[in-house]
Amino acid sequence: MTRLVSLHTQNPRIAGRPSRIATWGTAAFAASLALPAAAQVGSVDPLTATVQMQDAERFARLFAADSVSPAALKTGYLDGAGRGVAIFTPHRIQNAENLARAVAANNADYAHAITTCLPLVRETDAELRAIYLAFRGLLPERPLPQVHIVFGAGNSGGTAAPDAQVLGLEVLCRVGTTPDQFRQTMRRFFAHETVHTWQTDAASDERDTLLRAALSEGVADFLASLVTGLSPDESRERYALAREADIWTRFEADRMLITASTGATDAEKKLAAKRAFGRWFANAGQTVADVPAGWPGELGYWVGMRIAAAYFERATDKRVALNTLIEARDPQAILRESGYRPRHKN
Repeated sequence: MTRLVSLHTQNPRIAGRPSRIATWGTAAFAASLALPAAAQVGSVDPLTATVQMQDAERFARLFAADSVSPAALKTGYLDGAGRGVAIFTPHRIQNAENLARAVAANNADYAHAITTCLPLVRETDAELRAIYLAFRGLLPERPLPQVHIVFGAGNSGGTAAPDAQVLGLEVLCRVGTTPDQFRQTMRRFFAHETVHTWQTDAASDERDTLLRAALSEGVADFLASLVTGLSPDESRERYALAREADIWTRFEADRMLITASTGATDAEKKLAAKRAFGRWFANAGQTVADVPAGWPGELGYWVGMRIAAAYFERATDKRVALNTLIEARDPQAILRESGYRPRHKN
């Protein structure tokens, strides 16, 4: 992508993510606990993995025929849809009326995705297989999900369920995205969303939500970087590395503020906590208050990735460390054992 599309959000490194980190205070990002048994979920063979495009092709045919009214989208796309659209519908597509409004408002994005990127998706099976072969070698016990390409309502680049990752093409292929950028985007998403299929949410525990969110996304970015060799966001990386100690100081302050506000009934405290969370997540493409100039979107991903990398580097058994990071049963212990505490240089 022109810049890496925020992994679950709306426009290139995008805003407003209705996904794993959806809205302040939801349990959707509360924790990352590994599936109790990989055998409970079917695994794709990395040698024969294929990107599933049936739903995207159905949408493209409707779009080409200028048949994108709510009624046409319901009968021709949503009704009888496959697993990908089924996963994408409740919180992203929502319904045929919402999808029709999105298509009307962003017609050029859909046209560009169909014309430029849909043909390219057909050529990404080899990249998917390479990433899956790397994951199979790295974590052989983990199931590999089916990948589905769909068209959504312009508000999500991707999401994951235990058996599938689903990618929204109209978001991943905004106008201006070149073929090379798109291929890199797909490689990153194939890898990042696979990690999310191995994480599940612990709705009963919303403590330390900023750290939990950072590890959920940062661990996915870290493992994706291991198997792709790509930085999740090079411009964000350049900005953050030069200011790491300051960023950590701000993160820790916001983390303490949010944790102290958990369960608060005071409206001002709740608003302050929401704003604090919004400095790190669900802010790509938006103006963020109370941050330095140039503050990149979704900086919480980067903080989480740095913690994960530090934990991994200190671990004696690297594969055990990776599974501990994926499960993230005790985020505070992971942070403590990582030794991650960037300090200003004298």
